[in-house]
Amino acid sequence: MDQTTTRTAGFGPVSISRSKAQAGLSIISFAIALTLLASIYLALKLVLDMHRELRLNEPETIVFTRGSNIRTLSAQLIDRGLLQNEIHVLIWGKVHGQTTQLQAGEYQINPGSTLAELLDDMVAGKVIQHNITLIEGHTFRQVFKNMTENPLITSELKDLSDEAIMKKIGHEGEHPEGRFYPDTYAISRGVTDTELLQRAYQAMQKILQQEWQDREEGLPFKTPYEALIMASIVEKESAVAEERPLIAGLFVNRLRKRMRLQTDPTVIYGIENYDGNIRFRDLRKDTPYNTYTRYGLPPTPIALSGREAIHATLHPDKTKYLYFVAYGDGSGRHVFSTNLKDHEKAVDKYQRKKR
Repeated sequence: MDQTTTRTAGFGPVSISRSKAQAGLSIISFAIALTLLASIYLALKLVLDMHRELRLNEPETIVFTRGSNIRTLSAQLIDRGLLQNEIHVLIWGKVHGQTTQLQAGEYQINPGSTLAELLDDMVAGKVIQHNITLIEGHTFRQVFKNMTENPLITSELKDLSDEAIMKKIGHEGEHPEGRFYPDTYAISRGVTDTELLQRAYQAMQKILQQEWQDREEGLPFKTPYEALIMASIVEKESAVAEERPLIAGLFVNRLRKRMRLQTDPTVIYGIENYDGNIRFRDLRKDTPYNTYTRYGLPPTPIALSGREAIHATLHPDKTKYLYFVAYGDGSGRHVFSTNLKDHEKAVDKYQRKKR
């Protein structure tokens, strides 16, 4: 019996040790299970929070400037009352690799949208698009002034000279006048004047080359730039679209006959501090842009030319007209003449009658 007791007594400690080990494992397993459940709960809560519809009665905009980060975004959302705790956005951005992928710009948050959708839009760069129009017939300085005063555009060139501006946009040595295509451009808030001018420059180059390749034969223009100069004059002289080819044909006739172009808009362009009135002494004062005193084309365009003016210049009407004068009735239309005598009669009838 002593031997049996010893064996029994010998197995006792082993059984107790195993029980403790099993209990310990159960506690660890329970802790792991709790941690796993907590993690699942937090993950589900994060997903639900990021996909919960935002409480908005109307669309709101948010501006994410260059140099900002996801914490900056979180702070803006908290200020707007659209986010309770930045940790949700930070974790979501980290998990989905969006933290460093957010693009600068202005974004619209619509009623019913979610924070997850907002981050997706910011990664994709789905910024709000605004329109800005460069107007035909405006000078470069008018266009540039409108750009620098536009709150949507970030100015990098405001205090630079024309020469420095052209160098900055990658076209050193070129005169800026007429180089930019007048059109309506879609821009996002924060676009720079450098970027916009580069777009308008490339647009003009593309259109001018297309029109030049398709030009009529025998025109008195040696280069596309000479055609652009003439197109700017046609643009300024034609207020009525259907008259553009006729006016272009008239000026082509004068160039071929070695006649001075004698067009007021070029004279005006050469006047410093033009006050809105052109005087007889202005027509007699010689400048590089005075086509009453000089033959041929002025040295540069005098305004932005639209495609219609460029096309008319390179496809002018075949006409014998050499002179024209405005009716003076506000319609923008002109009376055309083939000789000076008829032109003088038209001037007497439609212009001098009011003097």
